[in-house]
Amino acid sequence: MNKYAEALHLVREKEPLVQCITNFVTVNDCANIILAAGGSPSMAHDVREAAEAARNARALVCNMGAIEDAPSMILAGKEMNKLGRPVVLDPIAAGGTSLRREVAAELLKEVKFSSIRGNASEIRYLAGQQTAGSGVDVSALDKITEENLKEAAEMVRALAERTGSVIAVSGKLDPYYMFGLIAVASPGWVVGTALGVIMGNALPLRAVSALSVGLYGMFIACIIPEGRKNKIVAGVIIVSFVLSYIFSTLSVLKGISSGIKIMILTVIIATVAAILFPVKEENHE
Repeated sequence: MNKYAEALHLVREKEPLVQCITNFVTVNDCANIILAAGGSPSMAHDVREAAEAARNARALVCNMGAIEDAPSMILAGKEMNKLGRPVVLDPIAAGGTSLRREVAAELLKEVKFSSIRGNASEIRYLAGQQTAGSGVDVSALDKITEENLKEAAEMVRALAERTGSVIAVSGKLDPYYMFGLIAVASPGWVVGTALGVIMGNALPLRAVSALSVGLYGMFIACIIPEGRKNKIVAGVIIVSFVLSYIFSTLSVLKGISSGIKIMILTVIIATVAAILFPVKEENHE
């Protein structure tokens, strides 16, 4: 959730121009979604301007629902590839007709897609498997279930390796998951967010500072006892603090969020510590 919040914050801050080559059924919704997220939509799709429009965009979305605009997708996609900017493909009904099969193959050949999002039938076709999809719907034979999940995961992995794209397969969620999300998780997130607004804006600055100090105090209370018991743990804690400070000051890492830095450090420090100071297994008789 934190990474999503950071990404959304950056979108609202930079207001990126996103070019969409999509069909007339979704063009209005796509434009409104981009505006709601904080971006700026461009729906330029004419083959005479697609590449030129792409030069000003920060991202490109190609929806095969606009099958007649495939040449524009290729021109704009190649331009975005040159600029090193992301291109997303929505392979609507990719295996449905001979025309769509030809266009899907040509798009994958000519354009490097950062991400491909489709339903199970569309992704199965792109992965080279027989699909029974009908239009934009998923066939019952193509659905991903608990029984074929392992096979489907391998299929998606193979497609990701072949295309170099992030593959997203859409589908229905378990209704009980949604019930739980609506009844428990969502209200909790809303209440937590509301409390954050209140605590950060309604309370005096001194109270907010005191709470921040209290949070660090809880962290110290967790690590100090273990550090006092074990010199190796104490050494790892000190090294962690030092490396964390170094990571925060290095200019080459300024483009990486604090959360990613923490994860990188955690993996590095934990791996080195485990290799140098393995925990001896105790024999229980």
